[in-house]
Amino acid sequence: MAKYVKMSGIKWISGLLSIWIFVCLMKETVRADIDIPSLHVISEARLSKDVLPLSYELSINPNMENKTFKGFIKIHLRWMADSKKVNFHAHERLYIDSREIKLKNLKYKSKTTSDNLTILRSSRLPRSAIFVLYLKETVKKDSECILEISFEGNILEVPEGLFSGQYKSSFSNEKEIYLATNMKPNHARRLFPCFDEPGIKVPFNVSIARPSRYITLFNSKLHHTVQEPDLNDYVVDFFYGTGPMSAHTFSFVMSKLQKSDGVNTSTSPYIPTLNIWHNKITSGVLTEFQNKVYVAHECIRNFFNASLPFTNFDVIAIPDLPTYRYMSQYGMLIVRESELQTNGISEIMREIMYQWIGTFITPDWWTEAYINKALISFLASELVIEINGEAEFNGKYPMTILYSLYYELGKRYPHSRITGMKQELNSHKIELTIRMLKHVLGMESFKNGIRKFISDYKNRSFKGSDLWNTLSKQAKIDKTLDKELSILEISESWLKQSRLPIIEITRDYETRTAIIQQKVYLRERPHDVPDQDKMLWWIPLFVIRQDTLNFFNNTYLWMKKIKQIKISNLPPQHEFIIVNPEEIGPFPVNYDEKNWNMLSDFLQTENGTKNIPAYTRAKLLHDAWNLAYAGDLNFETALNMTLFIKTERNHIVWNPVFTFIDQIGRRIEMSSVYKKFELYVIALLAPIYESLGTPKHNEVMWKTDFRKLCKTFLCRAGYLPCINTARKSFELWINSSNPNFENPVPSEDICPVFKLGSMNEWMFGLERIRQFPKLRPQSDRTYLLKMLARCPVQHEKILYLLKMTILSNNSIFTETDQILIINAVASGFVGYTTLLNIVSDNWIYIRQKYQNNSNFWNKLISSATGMFSTQDGYEMVKSFYNQHIGEFGTAQHIIEKSIRNIKVEVVWSEQNLPIIEKWIEKFLSKQNQ
Repeated sequence: MAKYVKMSGIKWISGLLSIWIFVCLMKETVRADIDIPSLHVISEARLSKDVLPLSYELSINPNMENKTFKGFIKIHLRWMADSKKVNFHAHERLYIDSREIKLKNLKYKSKTTSDNLTILRSSRLPRSAIFVLYLKETVKKDSECILEISFEGNILEVPEGLFSGQYKSSFSNEKEIYLATNMKPNHARRLFPCFDEPGIKVPFNVSIARPSRYITLFNSKLHHTVQEPDLNDYVVDFFYGTGPMSAHTFSFVMSKLQKSDGVNTSTSPYIPTLNIWHNKITSGVLTEFQNKVYVAHECIRNFFNASLPFTNFDVIAIPDLPTYRYMSQYGMLIVRESELQTNGISEIMREIMYQWIGTFITPDWWTEAYINKALISFLASELVIEINGEAEFNGKYPMTILYSLYYELGKRYPHSRITGMKQELNSHKIELTIRMLKHVLGMESFKNGIRKFISDYKNRSFKGSDLWNTLSKQAKIDKTLDKELSILEISESWLKQSRLPIIEITRDYETRTAIIQQKVYLRERPHDVPDQDKMLWWIPLFVIRQDTLNFFNNTYLWMKKIKQIKISNLPPQHEFIIVNPEEIGPFPVNYDEKNWNMLSDFLQTENGTKNIPAYTRAKLLHDAWNLAYAGDLNFETALNMTLFIKTERNHIVWNPVFTFIDQIGRRIEMSSVYKKFELYVIALLAPIYESLGTPKHNEVMWKTDFRKLCKTFLCRAGYLPCINTARKSFELWINSSNPNFENPVPSEDICPVFKLGSMNEWMFGLERIRQFPKLRPQSDRTYLLKMLARCPVQHEKILYLLKMTILSNNSIFTETDQILIINAVASGFVGYTTLLNIVSDNWIYIRQKYQNNSNFWNKLISSATGMFSTQDGYEMVKSFYNQHIGEFGTAQHIIEKSIRNIKVEVVWSEQNLPIIEKWIEKFLSKQNQ
């Protein structure tokens, strides 16, 4: 232990896991499929189905200089029921002259128009984008009419509807303007009057005017071009009619980008001709990107056994495309130029798959978009794994999304703060349900079901029930699902409940039977969630026996939405079982203590690592410590499950270890056992870190990430080689000639210096915030500020920062900065105790300054009182509360909740800390022998 140094008061990577998960999830919101986090705002009434469109004939004339557009549309309508009204969508900023609207009868046989129908009046519904025409006479069912509307609008600067942007041309070296559209999820109504619902799919016939120097790309191929009659320098492009499309998949781009030359074209008759439009990208990058598109297309087409309904596929690479990395539409992919050079094929796989599931077949309504997104994500991941194994996902699929569900849905109040996260997690829960069904049905039957689904709903829209029912029918044909069972019923038990289950298995070793119970999985205490006894799931039980260890056996039994079942014919009492191997279903599993101990013993043998797959080893480790954290498993048993990790070399199995260290470390930081826990962490991580060696050029990504995580945690635990390296790299920054623009310190080295370094080193970092250049990315400033607040364990550093941000009117810190700082300091014992003291000591001033800002005030009181977990902490918060009863305003319920929670955490500490301390002492004594 000579090369280890004991450091007290270390603050673990507070929130590392939740931040990592949120970044992983939210970066997906800029993909091609409908932007999930925005869907919660779509709560509008549905259009009446009395009148529906059969086709659109649309002309658009943009004026790039004035940033306006004019248009004219003919909508072929059919009456599905007798009605005196026509409803359609038109944004409030889309100008329509009601006097110019015409509605003409269409003769059934000749398809020619006759007399106009009389429109009595028109209006927009209040607080709605629905435009209503009120007719004089009732139009009978099955009648057809042509609705003609002229309209005008503005070209926007944000990517909604029709928007404009600029880029510096590599061909002319001048700034060029482009126009592009983004109709998702409900922005088509910003450009033209339409029936802007995803389930309404009809053909488009489109013409678009453009300056003659520009090129216009549309969902379909160009048919012909004519001179614009009123503008000399403009022409009008007429495009071939499209297949049935939803309005939100309508798209065009008008630019001076150029089509790639010299890029190979596929000879396959099933692949649309690929055109890449770009700003002078090298041929090597274009060729590599095109190969990815072809590989993705062929994999998807073979899986679906279906070809796309268009012959051209245009990729438009726009430099500095705002907000979105990809915008995938019918036969088109608008992409931020930098994405053409990204590694891997997973993103392209998702974008191309959207052409099948999203445009070819389309969700009926926005609620089905979750299923659309989940199905794309799962199938794309499966195909990527088929192409290159786990290399691209670095072993994180599906664990990243699975763990995020466990942590969030195990809370007492899930999704309490971040709506976007709620929407993403809902989609991920569907994805994991689909993955579970694939394992239950078997890949062949599942694939047959998906093919049938694509075939039945091509050029149509679908509801979620359509997918589940199609899978059910196919599985019964394939005899992979019992006739009395329903995939719809099974899936709804997972999708309609906001929680996940846990399975508890108690074996009777004499009779070789076991009682299996299901209940709601809860990590946070107390476990007092309302109606939890009513929540039940259809759960497939895959049981692995030690005497066979057959992880490829598809035999399972259903726990049919009942609380308890009994299973028999288990192995002898000296052999373990494993249930839910490879995380087939999204639920943790708890065993009786004897079964856990047998698993621990086996994993410490060579046969354990050899015969139990990596994902199952990771699951056993992850389940054990999470169950202990939740209070459902003895901590000694859970810690025994970490013993095998000393010889484990698979990074997949190590992933749960870092979250375990983070969360348990933060939880016990105030206790006397904490210093021993640091030594336990060093003893656990140092061997694997040293075995990884020094970084090498072009090494595999998992090794780089693995080394970085090991180093990060070891540095925070006081591992001397890490600390020395961090100090040396920090000296380079201090001695830099221009430290405001140059930062040579690796991100994992900053926190150790701010934590263990001198006050002067910490002040150097703070000075960089004061002098932060406007030209540098703000994300760099945010990260640095977070480290300055989160990492220190010295009271004086945190006190100095809090005085600057809370007690002073310092203009360099915004309210967002202040919230970031109090969140960060509250993640460590020294931080939240200092925060509580500064609020208590300056109560009158702080209350007067902040109480009217309820958002900040509530966050401040929550951060100052909500993290304590010991009796001393309880006394501090209770005393603070008693001194200021009735003065907390909107935060009254917050501090009362903190007091209740601390009492529960005190009980947890009293029950578990002695066990943890005794186990670690025993572990360390063996290490020193």
